[in-house]
Amino acid sequence: MKIFGIDPGLRSTGWGVINIDGHALSWRGDGMIRPDVSAPDEDRLHQITTEMTAVLETHQPDLVGIEEIFVAKNPSSALRLGMARGAALVAVAAYGCPVQVISARRVKQNVTGSGRADKNQITAMVSRLLGVTPKGVDSADALAIAIATMNDAPVENTTAGARTNDPLADQPSGLDAAIQRALAKENAS
Repeated sequence: MKIFGIDPGLRSTGWGVINIDGHALSWRGDGMIRPDVSAPDEDRLHQITTEMTAVLETHQPDLVGIEEIFVAKNPSSALRLGMARGAALVAVAAYGCPVQVISARRVKQNVTGSGRADKNQITAMVSRLLGVTPKGVDSADALAIAIATMNDAPVENTTAGARTNDPLADQPSGLDAAIQRALAKENAS
């Protein structure tokens, strides 16, 4: 299963693709869409939608994870982030892929074990889990979103189309198994 993560932003929208095969987690690609900061918002949003559409068509994901919007102190920043998120979601809708929304805290918790991890901790764990150096902080965040989405994705019963218990429930999840392998490899060296 290919999972595509999106870290939306008007200055830089990160994207990352992972593959999960049983308990094996692997990197498929990552990058950033960086519109010209001097361009009008409508041109920047068009570029995000256009480039995201091309990346989705190239990687053909089965599921997309996107971070939910967090409004802290600056409503104007949240609105601009929402516009970038909307542009990315338009591309996802045109591609026709299911979307799972995930909170930033849940991403941090799923990937690092702490809901308060900083960007450096997230990037380090993503690098460990996938064995690659992400192209930038925004693509590292997008890969983390993909990993967290994979960990939170409901298991579907393919014959009935409904949620069911995981037949591998007594074994570590894909993320847990990947973390265990990364830590074992690090301890061995």
